[in-house]
Amino acid sequence: MLPGRYLLAMAALLFGAIAVPAHAATIQITIDNLVFAPSEVSAKVGDTIEWINKDVFAHTATARNGDFDVNTPPKKTVTSILKKAGNVEYYCRFHPNMKAVLTIAP
Repeated sequence: MLPGRYLLAMAALLFGAIAVPAHAATIQITIDNLVFAPSEVSAKVGDTIEWINKDVFAHTATARNGDFDVNTPPKKTVTSILKKAGNVEYYCRFHPNMKAVLTIAP
């Protein structure tokens, strides 16, 4: 192989081996009047969830499968990054009637 072709082949292999990272999304879930909104969210592993608590009391977003347990103080915003794919039902430990679902794609 000619030296120029060798360099071209190596450059093509190197360029092909570099994965272009996907941009992670930021998804807002609001907690207001004892309700998660939206109650069903689709996301991807690596996305950030902003838990926006508009209520005057603390809440949690607790995954039933144990994947996450986010504490959100009153009138505060907390962020978490999704690390595992799956269909995750979650609720508030302080207010168990508050329920929602996250569908997390790989």
